[in-house]
Amino acid sequence: MLDPKQLDEMARKLAQNLPSGLRDFQQEVEKNMRSALQNMLSRMDLVTREEFDAQAKVLARTRAQLETLEARVAALEGTTSKESAEKPAE
Repeated sequence: MLDPKQLDEMARKLAQNLPSGLRDFQQEVEKNMRSALQNMLSRMDLVTREEFDAQAKVLARTRAQLETLEARVAALEGTTSKESAEKPAE
């Protein structure tokens, strides 16, 4: 979610672009726009850059662990296949 400072700045910029007749109500308009923006953005289920970067790091670590485990499983399967091939049939 956006931090409150960014949300206030967006609402202020939107209010500044209103026609001059509505600028008399600028504080009220800014407050209403801030509330509307906050509601709209919360429904969009956005994440911050920090949250995104943290999840990207977790994903990279998990992917590396998966590759390591896949290599170990492949090595173990190769060992098991060789052992069963070397055993004489009874």
